[in-house]
Amino acid sequence: MVFVLAAVAVLALLVGVHRYVWRRFVGDTTVPGSVLRRAGTVAVWLLPLLSIGALVSGRAGAPFRLQQTLAWPGFLWLAALLYLTLALLVGEAVRPVLRWVLARRAADGSAAGRTGAVAGSDAADMGSSPGEAPASGTPAAPATLVVEAPAPPSAATHPSRRLFVARAVGGAAAVAGLGTVGYGTYGVLRGPRVKRVTVPLAKLPRSAHGFRIAVVSDIHLGPVLGRAHTQRIVDTINRTQPDLIAVVGDLVDGTVADLGPAAEPLAGLTARHGAFFVTGNHEYFSGAAQWVDHVRELGLHPLENARVEMDGFDLAGVNDIAGESEGQGPDFERALGDRDRTRASVLLAHQPVVIDDAVAHGVDLQLSGHTHGGQLWPGNYLAELANPTVAGLERYGDTQLYVSRGAGAWGPPVRVGAPSDITVVQLASRQA
Repeated sequence: MVFVLAAVAVLALLVGVHRYVWRRFVGDTTVPGSVLRRAGTVAVWLLPLLSIGALVSGRAGAPFRLQQTLAWPGFLWLAALLYLTLALLVGEAVRPVLRWVLARRAADGSAAGRTGAVAGSDAADMGSSPGEAPASGTPAAPATLVVEAPAPPSAATHPSRRLFVARAVGGAAAVAGLGTVGYGTYGVLRGPRVKRVTVPLAKLPRSAHGFRIAVVSDIHLGPVLGRAHTQRIVDTINRTQPDLIAVVGDLVDGTVADLGPAAEPLAGLTARHGAFFVTGNHEYFSGAAQWVDHVRELGLHPLENARVEMDGFDLAGVNDIAGESEGQGPDFERALGDRDRTRASVLLAHQPVVIDDAVAHGVDLQLSGHTHGGQLWPGNYLAELANPTVAGLERYGDTQLYVSRGAGAWGPPVRVGAPSDITVVQLASRQA
């Protein structure tokens, strides 16, 4: 029942927002029956249908080619709708101000015209006095030809102030909204940038001082981001020459059959101590067991509630909590229960929300993703409601948590206010 009510509320919101966007961009700026109005109306009906198709086609098992066809316009429209709506809302504050300015200018122009007309009439009257005849022998002055000024153009031939304001505000909102989406799309397609963070660990021995872990999360291979995206990420990671690579979940949005070729460049990852992988929630929508087997074939080492001993610290990984629906959720006791707590420990866990379990098991550093940093501003404020940390490094008791913004994007291939990243975490010993 709650799900049904939520779905109805979301649907009503989307209908209302699309109605508002149509009114401001189409209804207020075009002539009824015109080609532009018809085109705008068709677009406002078609684009949300493409968005729904993009969202459900993957879960419905639609052919991958159809998913790709729907994904670009459908997902981009979701981002465009957000920023066009925000731009229009800002425009609502500008609209009355612009109308007032135009009305004031029109009033000043009318007043100046009336003043000029009165002055001209007075000058003509100065040539003779009332009742005075012209002097004898003096020819009468020719009659003055009075020509009425043409009437101002009607509303049918000249846009009204209201129409001008609607078009000006609508045009500015379109430029701002679509420009924001375009820049955000460029940021995703360009690929993630490298961040570097130094994390001191009290138990880390001097021998492990300076150990570098390249952390990448939320690559989100799918109908939009494919093999070229993977290759950009692999090239970026390899240029950092890390000691170890950690892929902390949400690698894919689709099956091995559809996305296996897109993931193949991961076989090119190189690090002295190898590359490790833990599942994210999206793997459990895409066949997690098959993906775990596939990344193993590509040379990565899955940590399924498991731990390995590195030189100077323990590296552990837990399954994502979404795996609980398949009986494959996180098992902290299995991954960390019997370890030597005098050694430093680093935990790979996709979602930051498991930080309390990490603290309880004496983890020194948890590396996570999942949040995308909010991905689309103001989404970061919503992400803060569901996650202890949205991005960056924070401390919880004796445990530090680092959350990456991720290297890809889910849904719209757009990021605004949350640039994608690959983070090189350098461990520091307090004994160095």
